Amino acid sequence: MRLKLIASIFLMATALAGCNDALDTTSIDLSKVKNKVEQPLPDRIVAEMQKKNMPRNSPIMIRVFKEEGKMEIWKAKADNRFDKIAEYDICAWSGKLGPKVKEGDRQAPEGFYNLTPAHLNPNSKYYLAINTGFPNRYDAANGRSGSNLMIHGACSSSGCYSMTDQQILEIYAFARDAFRGGQTSVQLEAFPFRMTAENMARHRNSENLEFWKMLKVGYDHFEVTKRPPEVNVCEKKYVFNQQVQGSGGFSPTAACPPMSTPPALTAALSTYEKEYQLAYTKAMDKLDGKVWYEPTEAERKAVVADKRKGRDLAYAPTGTSLAAGKLVEPAEFDKLMAARLAKTQPPGTMLASAQPSGAAAKQSRLLATTAPAGDRSTMSVATAMNSGNRPAAAPLTASVQPASTTTGAIPVPAPNPLAYAAVQPVSDDQKKPFWKFW
Repeated sequence: MRLKLIASIFLMATALAGCNDALDTTSIDLSKVKNKVEQPLPDRIVAEMQKKNMPRNSPIMIRVFKEEGKMEIWKAKADNRFDKIAEYDICAWSGKLGPKVKEGDRQAPEGFYNLTPAHLNPNSKYYLAINTGFPNRYDAANGRSGSNLMIHGACSSSGCYSMTDQQILEIYAFARDAFRGGQTSVQLEAFPFRMTAENMARHRNSENLEFWKMLKVGYDHFEVTKRPPEVNVCEKKYVFNQQVQGSGGFSPTAACPPMSTPPALTAALSTYEKEYQLAYTKAMDKLDGKVWYEPTEAERKAVVADKRKGRDLAYAPTGTSLAAGKLVEPAEFDKLMAARLAKTQPPGTMLASAQPSGAAAKQSRLLATTAPAGDRSTMSVATAMNSGNRPAAAPLTASVQPASTTTGAIPVPAPNPLAYAAVQPVSDDQKKPFWKFW
């Protein structure tokens, strides 16, 4: 009986390990890779795709979550919906949470980007690389600048999302196979964190809150539909899955045309928002009297300093904000921010704005600016902590004009045109994969 129990436990552990392997990269001996550009996906991933009913060359999308240092690959199944097929730990990303604003700020981009075959760089000095497409239409409309921001190997970053060489080998293969299947543009969604109610409440005092609320609309559309949203830019802001009423179009700096959200999607988002609002209220109760201390890049690197031992000096993992940051009392937050500011000032400089009595109220002055004035939250830590006022949860459809909702059961939204165009038609005697009909 005991032997049977041990055998059962061993089999369960083996099965769970197999599931986890599908989401983690395994060590690949790069010295045995003869052609890195044509290196096929590992057998474990191919088997997982077959299990999930994902054609080998079906479309993909990429999601990035800075705070926890994760990059995910999502792939289309036969039912037109996307499912996660791989997850990687980002080895290095520079700067802090928040968008890239200007060349040289060492910030990694946040937003929605379209990656084409031209963005693949097989000759990168960082083993392999994929250009993120920064700046996109939104970035350009808001005067943001930067160049050569990549997803690449080598585990060293200055504004990029840097992976290990083994990881980028797989990520590159995912994109290559999808492009060969007819996908013309892969959507990259780069977020500061998973935009759950608790995370939004935890970061409610950030100077980037308004920008993140806008990103959250696109995030929620994907959570509801499990399809990459159609992304446009007007009035210098993102809009998602919008149907234009009339003959107008979208222009990044011009007024938004008359537009509406498809009724089925509006109904689905309405239910999603109700659940979100309840979760946000609970999160605010849980976080009452607490402030999130966002770590510096140096503090993130200190958490994973042991990973650099025995490595080349260029190898520079940065760790996660979740591991290096913490929830603290306002008084402790004051001290931490005063100490941070002191490190950046010349000796003998008076730090009047960093005195403990008012540091919480001066959070936006203590943190390095990473967003234009229009992207900053007007809610200070002092207001949130001392006045008792709580910022409302981010509305899920803040950037859209909803059409009239439908009653009854919530329908599954119709397939989006996604971020890539339809491919050229093929002859009748050729079988078309499902995504080529979009």
